Amino acid sequence: MKNFLWLLFFLPMFSIAQDSTRVDLSNPHATVYTHLYFLQADSYEPKKAAKTILGLSEIAAIKKAIKIKQVLDGKGLYVDVNKIPTNPNYKDSIGYSSYFKYVLFPQRMPDIYLEKTGENWYFSSETVVKIESLYKEVYPWYVEKIQNIIPVSGHKKMIGIELWQFIGFLIMIVLGYLIFLIVKRIAFFILRRIQHQITKNTNLEVNKVLKKLAHPISLLVSVAFADKIAPSLQFGLEINTWIFLGLNIAKTIFWIYVFLKLVQVVMFIYGEFAEKSHGKLDDQLVPILNSFFTGLVIVIGVFRLLILFGVDATTMLAGATIGGLAVALASQDTVRNLIGTIMIFLDKPFHIKDWIEAGEVVGTVEKVGFRSTSVRAADTSVYQIPNSKLSEIVINNKGLRLFRRYNTNLGLRYDTPPELIEAFVKGVREIIIAHPETRSDSFNVEFTGFGDSALLVMVNVYFKSLAWGIEQSSKHRLHIAIVKLAKELGVDFAFPSTTVTIEQFPEKKGLSLKYDINKDRIDAVITKVVKDFSNENYSDSE
Repeated sequence: MKNFLWLLFFLPMFSIAQDSTRVDLSNPHATVYTHLYFLQADSYEPKKAAKTILGLSEIAAIKKAIKIKQVLDGKGLYVDVNKIPTNPNYKDSIGYSSYFKYVLFPQRMPDIYLEKTGENWYFSSETVVKIESLYKEVYPWYVEKIQNIIPVSGHKKMIGIELWQFIGFLIMIVLGYLIFLIVKRIAFFILRRIQHQITKNTNLEVNKVLKKLAHPISLLVSVAFADKIAPSLQFGLEINTWIFLGLNIAKTIFWIYVFLKLVQVVMFIYGEFAEKSHGKLDDQLVPILNSFFTGLVIVIGVFRLLILFGVDATTMLAGATIGGLAVALASQDTVRNLIGTIMIFLDKPFHIKDWIEAGEVVGTVEKVGFRSTSVRAADTSVYQIPNSKLSEIVINNKGLRLFRRYNTNLGLRYDTPPELIEAFVKGVREIIIAHPETRSDSFNVEFTGFGDSALLVMVNVYFKSLAWGIEQSSKHRLHIAIVKLAKELGVDFAFPSTTVTIEQFPEKKGLSLKYDINKDRIDAVITKVVKDFSNENYSDSE
């Protein structure tokens, strides 16, 4: 009776032990656990591990199962069985929705995956077919020969590593450094030739950047060499995991550095082309694009590093999407301004240094940024206009005018003789024709009417330069010449006034100016004034 009770006590424990070591292919987790468990040193039963291979003889299935594990170990791919789904009807969310599939390492080893056949999960037929080629990639042909020539002393261990593995690791580092030096020179030579073909110059700044770009490229080649050779050293899974993690981190960092320098080179070349283009708005696009692509490279690189440290890519993207949506909702003004910036660069309603009228703001465009545009007014104050607003309001771009139109009225005294009015109008016309900054084929100078206090002479002229400063200087020279003409002719400009005439006192005489209307004198005055004006313009141009 006592023995029977002891049997009842140990029977459940015995059953649990049996269940924990039985072959189970009911879901992805069970199949992977079965495969790995029965290939461990303390539970080595390759026949049971071979049950995860379908459609082959027992001997062939054992070889395939062993090679699958050797490939995973050789690449340092540690299988975390706790993260493998236990759902018997698991479907790959990346692939077809009707396909029962589970990929162990989608990024680093996508060819090794499970698929459901009937009610059980097995390694896929594609995995079984490709495992031989994968094995040869991880363990090249020379690995077996090296194993055959290693003496017994070479298998002595130091800190858990065999002597031949330690020597092989040092040789790999030395060869990697030699490859780095050689590839660096070749890469710089090729990049410099490409840059010379694109820009047709030997800009020193570009050469410095290309030297920095050649450095990480050569490091990438060295890392690729180490990634190819490291499995041949046949370290254990624990060591390989750390080796390949370090190699992948280094590879990602070097790629980030390469793309950052590539962005710098491309933006430098684009900046040179932008400076040669007619429109200055492209010059403002260079720093914006540089910031955008730099940020994009860094974000993608950080995502890649997080994936290497085991962060789930789907969860990370979902979190980034939700977080981006939340940020977008919380900063709608910023998003609108960004869209406004894009519209400004697409439509190009103005260029840098254009004189614009945008609502109440009038001034010269100095800078177009991510969020706002800087406009400097005539009083040198700077207005920051949000790009969202700027893309919606009416913009009068005076910088796109073919010419700058200037229209004004000159008021002469009412007692000016008709002869002098004609002479004054003729002289102003001659001055405009002689002015180097005005269009001589399109202007109007006419006696247009009678004002409250003056005889009105309209001056309508077009300046050639579109720059606001040059326009003001041209006006100044035109005004000075007109004033000199009026002084020489004896013509006075009127100002608001009231004249009282007293007819009851004949002995009282009113103020009457004496005008000289001699035709010869008038012609001589006009000729002299226009000649002096032309000589002044000639001396200024020199």
